[in-house]
Amino acid sequence: MVFENKRNNMVKNQIESRGVTDELVLRAMRKVPRHLFVEEAIRETAYGDFPLPIGEGQTISQPYMVAVMTEKLELDKSCKVLEIGTGSGYQTAVLAEICERVFTIERVASLEKKARIRLENMGYTNIAFKIGDGTLGWSQFAPYDGILVTAGSPSVPQVLFSQLTEGGRMVIPIGNSFSQMLTVVTKQNGEMLEEPCFGCTFVPLIGREGWEGG
Repeated sequence: MVFENKRNNMVKNQIESRGVTDELVLRAMRKVPRHLFVEEAIRETAYGDFPLPIGEGQTISQPYMVAVMTEKLELDKSCKVLEIGTGSGYQTAVLAEICERVFTIERVASLEKKARIRLENMGYTNIAFKIGDGTLGWSQFAPYDGILVTAGSPSVPQVLFSQLTEGGRMVIPIGNSFSQMLTVVTKQNGEMLEEPCFGCTFVPLIGREGWEGG
């Protein structure tokens, strides 16, 4: 009950108060137990307005960032989504609450294993997991209605863009390795339309079409 109250307060004070209105997103944020996605020693801080470490130099994003990135994908229950950077699996769970199917890629095997076990134990059956270079996407199941990239990229990876369906949206931080601009990329008539949103800071997107190519 304590964590449930913290979760409801998180949604009200950190997310709704900043303008997130998509009811599917708000419902998912109220439901997914964020404290189960971090180490037990820091669970008391899981609903704070900040990112938290999850090991391997990676983080679980600030709750507001998870909510706003999800909202900007404009998803519904019929959507198929690709997530680049499984991390703790928290963002994955939020997507799985909304979408029909989630495909998630993580380059760090130890993080993928922990997230997969955690999400399977929580009863999610609409998530497919892969270990590999997320900048190359997952062509086997393309095209996707939405692609969510949870790391900062120097530009929009062309391979990922090619895996978007017509009219699909990608939400991705674009910039240097220290700060980025959260950007919504839409595919219209095969062309790339970019809409910058606001500044943010993510860990670097590592891969052939990101940082440290190859």
